[in-house]
Order: sequence, then structure tokens, then C-alpha cells
Amino acid sequence: MSIDVGIDIELLKSEIKKTYASVSQEPEKDFIFPTGRAWAEDLGYPGELSRVPDFVAESFAGVANPWSLGRLEPGQRVLDVGSGAGMDSLIAALQVGPEGSVTGIDMTPEMIEKARRGAAELGLNNVTFVQAEAEALPFDDSSFDVVLSNSVIDLIPDKDAVFGEIYRVLVPGGRTQIADVTIQQPVSEEGRRKIDLWTG
Repeated sequence: MSIDVGIDIELLKSEIKKTYASVSQEPEKDFIFPTGRAWAEDLGYPGELSRVPDFVAESFAGVANPWSLGRLEPGQRVLDVGSGAGMDSLIAALQVGPEGSVTGIDMTPEMIEKARRGAAELGLNNVTFVQAEAEALPFDDSSFDVVLSNSVIDLIPDKDAVFGEIYRVLVPGGRTQIADVTIQQPVSEEGRRKIDLWTG
């Protein structure tokens, strides 16, 4: 659902990029949200987590475990929306194997760079990272069997655009594995206007 949040969308995107650039470059900082490998372990991440390089895992900033919805199959084509430092994408690449493929998208250049280094360290040739935004995915219709996302859709005011794009790029019968923040009550108007709450 697209809502009028009374906030400058370009300013919001700029602040989100700053926040997650900081998660990439200064992962030891205290953030308003939990980060790191220990957090992923607490969430029950799959065994492939142990193979993810420390410099990638330290910048993990997901809110839940999309892998609780199932493992991927060898050969599947996967899109990770809001891939961040690449942890979910690397796990996906290990699960789908060399006959599969994984594409991670993120709008933060620092995260993309870290994700690419992680893939190189693991020697994975079946994963790529693209700087892009979830509301305008640069892919053809029906390009992916599975779309993953962990804690990025909540940051985007125009949910209709994001879900429209996700379903556009999924093959018929494809599936989503999304972990994100949901709420029981409407957010107050004041809360919707606080950029720090959006970015955190």
C-alpha cells in the first residue's frame, strides 16, 4: 500500500543509505537494531551460515529468518531484495549450487562492495550483486523462481510498487521468502514523520 508519509522520499533514501553504509563500514557500532553473526545464530539461520566470511556476517542487519520458510533447491534462480552485505545471498548461492544462480540487489554501494568481496572469498561464481532499488527492479518478467528479502520492505513507503515488482519478476508458481517488520496497530502520524524511525 502506498501511503503519504509526509516525508521527502529522496531524503529518506539518502538517510537509509547513510545508516546502512555505517552498518557496512562500522559494524562494531551500536545501532537501534541488532546486527552480526550471533544475531543470525539466535534467529536459527541454517548451517551454511558457518561458511559466510566474518566480514560479511558482522554487517548482517536482518530482523528475522527467511530460511524458516524452507531451503532452496539446486538449480533455482533466486533474487535477494535488499541483500545488504550479502549474507542471505551467499547462503542462497551455496544452497542452489553451481547450476543455480543468485542475484542480490541493494541501493547502498558500500554493502554491494562488501557482498562482492564475500562472494569472491567463497569462490562463488553463481552470485552477482547489483545496485538497484526494490521499487524498480532491473530484470525481465518471470526471471526468478524464488525472491528472498529480510528487513528492507519495511523501509520503503510504497509497498505496492515493491510487491508489484516482486511478483512481476517471479515465474508463475514461484515463491517468496520474506522476513520483515510487521505491526498490529497503525503507526501514528508523528511516528511516520520521524526519519530516524524509518531508517532504523
